Amino acid sequence: MQWRSIVVGLVFLRLSVNWVLWLAFGLGLDVSSGFNFHLGFNLHKLDLLFREEKGPDSITSSWSQRIQGHKYEETASTCAKIGEDSPRRSYMNLFDGNRDEYVRRYSSFPDSLRAKMKDMAKEMFYFGYENYMTYAFPEDELNPIDCEGRGPDVLNPSNININDVLGNYSLTLIDTLDTLLVLGNVTEFQRAVRLVIDTVSFDKDSTVQVFEANIRILGSLISAHILLTDPKHPFGEVGFKDYDNELLHLAHDLAVRLLPAFENTSTGIPYPRVNLKTGVPRDSVNETCTAGAGSLLVEFGILSRLIGDSTFEWVARRAVRALWNLRSNETGLLGNVINIQTGQWVGKQSGLGAGMDSFYEYLLKSYILFGENEDYRMFKAAYESIQNHLRRGRESCNEGEGDPPLYVNVNMFSGEIMNTWIDSLQAFFPGLQVLNGDIDDAICLHAFYYAIWKRFGALPERYNWQLKAPDVLFYPLRPELVESTYLLYQATKNPFYLHVGMDILQSLEKNAKVRCGYATLHHVVEKSKEDRMESFFLSETCKYLYLLFDENNPLHQSNNKYIFTTEGHVVPIDKRFREKQWNNLSPCEEGVLAEPEPNNQLPPSNISNCNRIPEERRYALPLKSVYMRQIDHMVWVSTAVRLLPIGTEHEY
Repeated sequence: MQWRSIVVGLVFLRLSVNWVLWLAFGLGLDVSSGFNFHLGFNLHKLDLLFREEKGPDSITSSWSQRIQGHKYEETASTCAKIGEDSPRRSYMNLFDGNRDEYVRRYSSFPDSLRAKMKDMAKEMFYFGYENYMTYAFPEDELNPIDCEGRGPDVLNPSNININDVLGNYSLTLIDTLDTLLVLGNVTEFQRAVRLVIDTVSFDKDSTVQVFEANIRILGSLISAHILLTDPKHPFGEVGFKDYDNELLHLAHDLAVRLLPAFENTSTGIPYPRVNLKTGVPRDSVNETCTAGAGSLLVEFGILSRLIGDSTFEWVARRAVRALWNLRSNETGLLGNVINIQTGQWVGKQSGLGAGMDSFYEYLLKSYILFGENEDYRMFKAAYESIQNHLRRGRESCNEGEGDPPLYVNVNMFSGEIMNTWIDSLQAFFPGLQVLNGDIDDAICLHAFYYAIWKRFGALPERYNWQLKAPDVLFYPLRPELVESTYLLYQATKNPFYLHVGMDILQSLEKNAKVRCGYATLHHVVEKSKEDRMESFFLSETCKYLYLLFDENNPLHQSNNKYIFTTEGHVVPIDKRFREKQWNNLSPCEEGVLAEPEPNNQLPPSNISNCNRIPEERRYALPLKSVYMRQIDHMVWVSTAVRLLPIGTEHEY
């Protein structure tokens, strides 16, 4: 009978401990005497902590409603960091046994691991950058498998996959300039700037895509020039005495060489390609994509306002207006390919990915930078049409029943689904939703792309959501998912997104690293590779990964606000860009400027306003476990991938 006494004693002891904890931690009384910290953990907070175990109907309002309402007192204390050893953190760990596998895996991220991932991201960048400088410079790209440089395919001018991007102008070096500053390497930044000034010329017999030259070259030159001359010195003293605005002069020279694309078009929509020496080629096609023609305004607009010449902003803005006025009257949607002479839509697919993505992005970012009301009016109308016609799934991301929200490709005139695939470029959209303040939907769409990443260790270029399989199998080291991860972390400070970044970082290290850099994945399942490292890997993918883990980066500590171009180049939100040295030269066009616009509050920038996020939210998943499990099931993510311990490499 002795064992029965022992069992009874243990049961009594456990009940006693539970009763003491129940009193001590504020579930009944507020007992703080005798402790060196205040204990005030109430039932509502406990409900937030354990809500992952409840059904979807147990909470009546979504996270976005909680954030935007006045239920929580919004003070600066919500930004306070709670360390791993703090009393509140220790107390909350008492309940870890009640959390499911998602909460156990994603709800914390040690500072030591963050530092390790930051160093890993920095090493990844330098491994690619130093090998480019050693084996490829002054050519445009690095072939990381053969350790050679790559330039335009002069023997095959029709090879637009290469020739649209490579212009024989040291593309990777230019595209990487501001990343060197983000990583804190002022010495190498200054050396790289001098190399660009001394060696780069745009007087080349190279035919390039206007869009690619704009975002990769023009945008980087402008960004580096602004950071060199910024009197606020966010990265310290980075200028040098003999700098005489050479980067700005190069940017101006390139922009002038791109201007012929806007001539001799009956719509004002530019030709897709120009020869940097001779202008628009004689055999140029009259068709261009919406993103290519409508994503020039940020770089062209900044250049105009820096040099006081309205020409560049005017032609870019005219192209945006022309596209906007050709949208469907029935749905408000635009297609993805248009004839620049007739204004007829050649491609009637409307979606968020290739051919469309940065058009929406630049409507909002142009408004943030320049404060022109028409830009935000167009963005708001476009966003509403997207929500009405492209969005499928349940109404709320984090509440209710049904399929998770997903944005599909539809016919621009009827709104009917045209196919059952989405592409990897669409992964930028959660980041844009963050800038627009639509955090709830951003969380859900991001989770879907992250589930695809967990399954393959990469994002296939196209994924068929009906067949649950890739349609196009390659992955060229694109940054869009990393970008959205970074922006969601800045908005929420939720450790879940640090885990996502770690998963991406480790996957790239495992699957893409080769002898002299990181290679395009030819096949995301087999992990076979192509000998190409596109410049955006260094200018965007590595930059966003590093910033995700570098909490103390000057971009996060500065009182100034910054935004990223679609190529990830850093641009300050500066009052200089809201001032014009010219009168409005472009007439008001029907459907764009006809109605007066009341004063709008500036949409959220890419720097987090963390006061919007209740402190309790930092210790719960951004998406409830039941919905994460649903998305993983839809994408066929295995439990073995999901439950690997922190800090280990995934076995895909």
